[in-house]
Amino acid sequence: MSDSFPSAAAIQDSQLKSLNDLLREIVPGNAFYTRKILESSAPREYGSLADFFNAFPFTTKQELARDQEEHPLYGRTLTYPIERYSRFHQTSGTSGKPLRWVDTPESWEQLVQSWLEVYRAAGVTAKDVTYFAFSFGPFLGFWLAFDAGTRLGTLCIPGGGLTTLVRLKTILETNATVLCCTPSYAIHLADTARNENIDLRNSRVRQIIVAGEPGGSLPATRAQIERLWPGAKVFDHHGMTETGPITYECPAKACRLHVVHWAYLAEVIDRDTSKPVAIGSPGELVVTTLKRIGSPLIRYRTGDLVRLAAHHNKNEPCECGRFDLALEGGILGRTDDMVVVRGVNVYPTAVEQIIREFNEITEFQVQISHKGSLAEMHVLIEPSHQARNVAALVAAVEKALQTALSLRIPVTTAAPNTLPRAELKAKRWIRK
Repeated sequence: MSDSFPSAAAIQDSQLKSLNDLLREIVPGNAFYTRKILESSAPREYGSLADFFNAFPFTTKQELARDQEEHPLYGRTLTYPIERYSRFHQTSGTSGKPLRWVDTPESWEQLVQSWLEVYRAAGVTAKDVTYFAFSFGPFLGFWLAFDAGTRLGTLCIPGGGLTTLVRLKTILETNATVLCCTPSYAIHLADTARNENIDLRNSRVRQIIVAGEPGGSLPATRAQIERLWPGAKVFDHHGMTETGPITYECPAKACRLHVVHWAYLAEVIDRDTSKPVAIGSPGELVVTTLKRIGSPLIRYRTGDLVRLAAHHNKNEPCECGRFDLALEGGILGRTDDMVVVRGVNVYPTAVEQIIREFNEITEFQVQISHKGSLAEMHVLIEPSHQARNVAALVAAVEKALQTALSLRIPVTTAAPNTLPRAELKAKRWIRK
């Protein structure tokens, strides 16, 4: 048993106390959850986490969207009068209308503390120089990462409102040692550097903290980023505007994410039965925000597909010594992103893992079309300038897709620099 980290029993006891504290605080001020409790006859206090999981109903994004539509602007999920709130953010709206989310200063402080867990696990210190390659729009992650960075004492450099080329030059000129961006944008920065004859071997970036896409925990994508940024290591984490930063990468094992146990009560359930999944089987991540009392989420179905790490079967700690919930392979995909092609379930992460094995591909796009009720897939790749035999590359990608997915998927090429790049979540799956 580790002397540095709390035991599994201690974590559960702490989570149960925080859960009951949360429920006592939000009733009756939070109209959304007060009504949910009354309609479901769920208790307001629990003697065990198992009792809570059995009794309390789920919260879905569709419910939240409907609540905000019927009770604009923020719905009824606020625990306190709006005068108590000082932070406004909203979701990206990639799967529907954006959700607006506000926080009290107290809730924001708890979110900052969660992000500090990310920095600590990544080994970021006050001696680092951190560059944020974001536009600093209304999404929570940008501002929270920056606030946590200043709290840590690292020199924080915002990259909002700048071109990719200017950002690159600033990274080099300021001797930035930490880069925060999406996996796609890390690749795009490197691609731009190559086109502009900027040698990234002169960069002092040692840690690239990524989020926003599953790529950070895909071995092929990580390997490509680390190849493009010599001397840098990828560090993954994930979160959502409506939840905050949920996980951080295990310091001892790449592509494994740990849940911030004191801030989030997490479950992994079967999508169809809503029952807990067996360890090692994929399921949907469900979280309760234990410390975001001003605008909480209780048993929120995130839509993220995850898999519990195998060591949970033996009630043993992770290789890093932690007993908190660990997700093997990070975020495997989204429940709403899967497409069935000729009877085969295909996830975006599976396709990206295949494509990123080819270093001669700089960007790609997947186009989904329908013939009647049947879905068909077509992959468009953008070869790099270093690709010497494009026809052979296309054939190799088609063969790799067929081997991995048991599907014949046509692959064609796009002209250099024609496929869209994004600094936020890349939209590579186009449904026609």
